Amino acid sequence: MSTLKLTHVKKVYDNKVTAVEDFNLDVKDKEFIVFVGPSGCGKSTTLRMIAGLEDITDGTIEIDGKVVNDLQPKDRGIAMVFQNYALYPHLSVFENMAFPLRIAKQMVLVDWTEEERTELKSNLEKVNLKLEEIKTKPDYINREDYCLNLREKAEIEVKLAGQKVVYRKMDNDEIYQKVTQTAETLGITEYLMRKPRALSGGQRQRVAIGRAMVRDCKILLMDEPLSNLDAKLRNQMRAEIILLRKKIDSTFIYVTHDQTEAMTLGDRIVIMKDGKIMQVGSPQDVFERPKNLFVATFIGAPQMNLFDAKIMRDNNHFFLSLYGKNIEIDGRKAEELLEKDVQSQNIVVGIRPEHFVLAKKGDNSLEMNVLVNEMMGSEVHVHGIVGDKNNVIVRIPTMDLQEVNYLQRFNPGNEIFIGFSSKELHFFDTEGNNILYNE
Repeated sequence: MSTLKLTHVKKVYDNKVTAVEDFNLDVKDKEFIVFVGPSGCGKSTTLRMIAGLEDITDGTIEIDGKVVNDLQPKDRGIAMVFQNYALYPHLSVFENMAFPLRIAKQMVLVDWTEEERTELKSNLEKVNLKLEEIKTKPDYINREDYCLNLREKAEIEVKLAGQKVVYRKMDNDEIYQKVTQTAETLGITEYLMRKPRALSGGQRQRVAIGRAMVRDCKILLMDEPLSNLDAKLRNQMRAEIILLRKKIDSTFIYVTHDQTEAMTLGDRIVIMKDGKIMQVGSPQDVFERPKNLFVATFIGAPQMNLFDAKIMRDNNHFFLSLYGKNIEIDGRKAEELLEKDVQSQNIVVGIRPEHFVLAKKGDNSLEMNVLVNEMMGSEVHVHGIVGDKNNVIVRIPTMDLQEVNYLQRFNPGNEIFIGFSSKELHFFDTEGNNILYNE
């Protein structure tokens, strides 16, 4: 079992700056959780509190049901991979990975020797004599001594019935086996005798992950481990981490500011802002059902387009009033609006760039004045002005364009018409909360 529970966790620096506030999260065994949010939102601070590198101001942190607030990092059963790798430059890859095993001590059970067992039996006889002596005297005088002797007797009896606990360092053969097995899993066996300076960024990152893996940790914490890599290598390492988690019997907590990493890696995503949790959910859930405007605009690239609009209700029929057009809302969205008993009101409507389509001039289309286009290969990102909004973005798949020189259609200054389906709309009240999914 490798569960983690944070209850009302809070972190305040110098009694003034609140970095994390009322953080509550239950992490299941072997779950991959991603903390994501802008810089300064408290995600790394939360990770460091879990690791024991930061004291918490309030709340509790439990690992496998045990409160670890006062435990040292080495006693929490966690391992951490940092952004800057933190490899020892004078040690080989093998020694870098073996280092935590060489300094750690393992708890093992061994049999008592015959001399030790004889001494325990002798101590037990002495304690029994003391107890008999105390019984002959008034209870109110000797009650405390009597209890102390009873406790000592119980401890000796427990020791005699079992084995003793000792702590020893791991032997070299065991270290070699663990390091080589981990290196094979990560595909870095051929680099074991190299120094870190002879490795690429991606190889160094795998060494850092391997150094954490050899400890057989319950929870693996990763603090923006891919941020120092170039775009191509980051894509490769993301795929490797996905494959790696299938081989590691651990719970993952991963911190990033990159929403692409969050969406591709996480079983669940924790979206943070200003030290608070904005939403927790699966990648699909936070993309399709954002609870508020912050989540809606943070998840998705390019970000969601927002327009001031109004929902008009006529009995059980709903219309979107946008730039003088009344567009009927039908299908699933209409059913959800009816279920929530939404009345006519001013709203902010969100439409993702990929949910716009090229359309002809008509009642259900919006006129867009093109400012610039970005050719992305499989699609074109068209930036322009719609009504009073001068930062609207539309994603057009190039396979949908029939013209040979289709980019000329999106030259700056041209006018195009765009449409959308009501099933892809997101409705937010004037306070920024999703009126359908914010519970």
